[in-house]
Amino acid sequence: MRCPYCNSEDTQVKDSRPAEDGTAIRRRRVCPDCGGRFTTFERVQLRDLQVIKKTGRKVPFDRDKLMRSFEIALRKRPVERERVERAVSGIVRRLESSGETDVHSDKIGLMVIEALKAIDDVAFVRYASVYRDFRDPKDFENVINELSAQINGGGGQED
Repeated sequence: MRCPYCNSEDTQVKDSRPAEDGTAIRRRRVCPDCGGRFTTFERVQLRDLQVIKKTGRKVPFDRDKLMRSFEIALRKRPVERERVERAVSGIVRRLESSGETDVHSDKIGLMVIEALKAIDDVAFVRYASVYRDFRDPKDFENVINELSAQINGGGGQED
């Protein structure tokens, strides 16, 4: 593994341990040339996924971009990073095990919305506002009413 500080190709593993519920290995590394310390993660990758954007353009799937989406929606929310890691790993596993190599960005967005709804209502509304392209305050009201109906167990149906 190349050192991110000095580009030396001779780095040493100092510590390894399971991470992300055993789906990854976290390695602490040190560079003998510059003394720099950094962490790497090793994960199983079942297949190379391509994301089909709304424009039709294909781009390689980027786990870090998926993680950033969660982090932006969850900014300043009291949610443990480990819970977010599990959600992201779950989405990646579902995508990789689907058997498809090309995945529409809308499908990934729906998976993120599902996961955020289970993790944090505020983050869910934040993400939904971008994903569903809210243009009016009424759009927020509709999503909040939808959440309220689910929380109250009514599912929006009255007797």
